[in-house]
Amino acid sequence: MGNTVSCCVSPEGSPKLPSRQPAERLEDFQISTDVSDDNTGPYLQHISDREVPDRFVFSELALESNPSDHARASTIFLSKSQTDVRDKRKSNHINHVSPGPLSKKYSSCSTIFIDDSTVSQPNLKSTIKCVTLAIYYHIKNRDSDRSLDIFDEKLHPLSREPVPDDYSRTDPEHKLIYRFVRTLFSAAQLTAECAIVTLVYLERLLTYAELDICPANWKRIVLGAILLASKVWDDQAVWNVDYCQILKDITVEDMNEMERHFLELLQFNINVPASVYAKYYFDLRQLADDNNLSFPLEPLNNQRAQKLEAISRLCEDKYKDLSRAAIRRSFSADNLIGIRCSNAVLS
Repeated sequence: MGNTVSCCVSPEGSPKLPSRQPAERLEDFQISTDVSDDNTGPYLQHISDREVPDRFVFSELALESNPSDHARASTIFLSKSQTDVRDKRKSNHINHVSPGPLSKKYSSCSTIFIDDSTVSQPNLKSTIKCVTLAIYYHIKNRDSDRSLDIFDEKLHPLSREPVPDDYSRTDPEHKLIYRFVRTLFSAAQLTAECAIVTLVYLERLLTYAELDICPANWKRIVLGAILLASKVWDDQAVWNVDYCQILKDITVEDMNEMERHFLELLQFNINVPASVYAKYYFDLRQLADDNNLSFPLEPLNNQRAQKLEAISRLCEDKYKDLSRAAIRRSFSADNLIGIRCSNAVLS
């Protein structure tokens, strides 16, 4: 640092933007060579006074706005569904359409209704319905038809049946998407948690690769997301050849190539934080409430109450064991209360 010709003092060594930036932006990064009042040397602009390039700000905002990576960002499927929900409510209000008989059960002083779906153990059937409904809104309210050849069903068919000519123009119904996903989950014996992770990977693919899920590619994109989620989440993963037995006309080479492209488009980011998983779970429940897809409610009886109490006690004991293990590894100022100090043994 004592060298007077170093980049800290030399005007030629000051940081500059690439030549592709506008000329007026370079003025903020150039060092003024005006001599100060005390004539001690050239004036060096402070780094806090320099303007940060917009491309760094935009990239940081893009990462924080990705719902599959950050829990604070809102999910894409829920925002796409709100348009239809608002239109439906507005139409019912204008046409004075009554909501009809209440199908949702509410608890009272004498009866408590609860469902079996939790964050750690969601209801399989209800979760698949919600995930496929989210995919339906993705297709229906898509911005464009950006796609890749590896996901095109015409170029890579999943069956020997001829693909219709209007396959890329007809949006699939929710029932068709549900039957397709339900068949895969039933045959492969996948869990409800895998369905939520599938939706996380699907939205991550659309965000990273800047694609749109449309009638021409929805089956292969959903299949690739299920394939990857089953390998990452489940302990006993389903092999690619097993999916070839479910979908009789697809080859293992095609499955391998699609999986490889899927991972490359995800930039090999298959991590799903617990906060992101919980956000998708509760947003799916919100989607179910907005579309009258209520989770199955049953009255709380003695047997179910004892079961819930046992599960709560098991989780409580598990967290106590984890906290004890953490205390053994390292002590902090918060955990020093009640801990006896032992005398050191000097040899």
